[in-house]
Amino acid sequence: MQGETYGPVAEALRSGDLDAAGLDMPHRLLLDFVETVTRHAYRVTDEQVQGLRDAGWTDEQIAEAAYDFGIEPPAVYEPNGIPPAAAP
Repeated sequence: MQGETYGPVAEALRSGDLDAAGLDMPHRLLLDFVETVTRHAYRVTDEQVQGLRDAGWTDEQIAEAAYDFGIEPPAVYEPNGIPPAAAP
């Protein structure tokens, strides 16, 4: 998400403000899931995963989201360190 069109969305995501990002429901559910995995993996429920399936995500996509959460952006994108959304 780069450029003028996505700048506000990218900034909202970096800040952890999913409401301001204006995401559609499937993407919002996926990012809520990623937050749960990142902060409290033991709280992921079968119902949460089924909700992702019901929203159209495949098991492969759900697994990829669960495994990709630890990637940090290059310093050029976050010159001050970790984005607020990823801060402890």
